Amino acid sequence: MSRMATFLRFSSSRVSLISFTLLLDKPPGSSLPLDGLAAALVHIQHRLYQMSLQRTLKAYKFGIVNYLNALKLQERLSGERKAGNIQDTILSLQHPPTYTLGKRRTDHNLLLTESEVQAMGAEVHYTERGGDITFHGPRQAIIYPIISLRAIGFGARKYVEGLESIMIEVASLYGVNAHPGKAGETGVWVGDRKIGAIGVRISSGITSHGLAFNIDPDLNYFKHIVPCGIRDKGVTSLRREAQMQLPEDEVIHDQLIQSFAKTFHFKDMQWSQGGLILPADEIK
Repeated sequence: MSRMATFLRFSSSRVSLISFTLLLDKPPGSSLPLDGLAAALVHIQHRLYQMSLQRTLKAYKFGIVNYLNALKLQERLSGERKAGNIQDTILSLQHPPTYTLGKRRTDHNLLLTESEVQAMGAEVHYTERGGDITFHGPRQAIIYPIISLRAIGFGARKYVEGLESIMIEVASLYGVNAHPGKAGETGVWVGDRKIGAIGVRISSGITSHGLAFNIDPDLNYFKHIVPCGIRDKGVTSLRREAQMQLPEDEVIHDQLIQSFAKTFHFKDMQWSQGGLILPADEIK
């Protein structure tokens, strides 16, 4: 007689059911020895499916955080997420005036010496993220997701496209028609003016670094670099492009986080104002 058995298939990104028919010559009334295992596996799959519907994103909101301190925090959280000790996490913050370069070390795109940068009251830091040189400063929304891409089945390209769509969606709330860049131009643009930058690091499927969305930073800082290594293109901000009054910056930070949660299929969010271990004098 034929019997139907159901098993689980495991991959790096998802769990799915496989059902197939076993053709067995069994006397009437006998039971399949695999019946109990199949039932147990179906129960496990059902529980995993329920858990996938309950994915929670933990959001931490800060003010202005020194770049190196934020980097150390990301590294610690990435290790904890990789070990399975914490849930998917997102950091929302700003930096004091800071120039950062990616792992390609494109120093030629910094048009000042480091001593000249310091005289301006800014800093220069080298990182292991992708992308070229960029600027971070007050009134620029920084979003650092520490999430498992394997849990949602996203690859690097799809993840970056998701980050782009988040900034495009938030810009549209204020009547700004933003779009992804052309080939070789990551980030988000308004015409030929860049409004949002992306630089990510992915290690063992865990993300760090993220996006920078210009709400109303001092754009003069961008004059001292070739932003993202792209010449003959400008930089802009939501304040400059929007044809309406903007809300407080915190509202726009929250909108970016909410759009992130929707784009990456989180069903619940937990909000926290700070709360991570950083010395009090490192958070302004």
